[in-house]
Amino acid sequence: MRALFEKAQVVNSQLNWQKILSVGFFVLVAGLLVRGGYWVSDWLVENQDAQIKKIVVLGKPKYTTDKEVVAAIKQVDLSSYFQLNVKAVQRSVQGLPWVATVSVRKQWPDELQVYIVEHKPVAIWNSDLLLNAKGQVFQADNETLQAHLPQLYGPEGSELEAWQAFLQFKDMLAVNDFNLVSLALSERFAWQLWLEDGVRLNLGREEKAKRVQRFIDVYPSMQIPEGGVLDTVDLRYDTGLAVSWKFPAQTEQQNKSEA
Repeated sequence: MRALFEKAQVVNSQLNWQKILSVGFFVLVAGLLVRGGYWVSDWLVENQDAQIKKIVVLGKPKYTTDKEVVAAIKQVDLSSYFQLNVKAVQRSVQGLPWVATVSVRKQWPDELQVYIVEHKPVAIWNSDLLLNAKGQVFQADNETLQAHLPQLYGPEGSELEAWQAFLQFKDMLAVNDFNLVSLALSERFAWQLWLEDGVRLNLGREEKAKRVQRFIDVYPSMQIPEGGVLDTVDLRYDTGLAVSWKFPAQTEQQNKSEA
């Protein structure tokens, strides 16, 4: 009996219990994963007919209606919650005129959440397009705008430069109570500005900010002719400027005489 006990002690000392426990734990985890896989498979089979039944529009879009968003989403197959192509939904909603960015998220068991960020228009570009603060052009119905936007004109690719220049000149002119409402940049990159009262400033291509400042400095000392209204100021000179006037009263009287 003593010999048998001693032999058992020798065998026990030779066993690697840490290795045995590790293998046992691995076998247990593998079994649980297999069992879990069967459970997930059964669950998917039971819920394979799950569909999107609710669409939630987030982000509080101002110009894009929920009806337009839902119509765009319904262009994508919504028959299966699991097989729904979220990227396809995102592309479809992104195609709406006012939508700048969109994110889409599925919420179990039957909800689709769509978060929309719209373009914020800051100017009208070349009469029929809209411009946002990043200098990005987008096509949308500007008749729905709730504010009067400045009119900017320029060649393709100059959108951001034109907007930044507009902001710079507007701030400069506002100091003397001039309100800048429009800006045009020609194909040769010559600049023209229009003030709210119709005055046009011709700046040319060089030192445009310096020339705007020259107009601001000279304007208070201009001698306005009787009945005259400032029309155009040509600042395309190294020094000085050229001024043209219009006479509304005389023009109106002439039109009446001709009638």
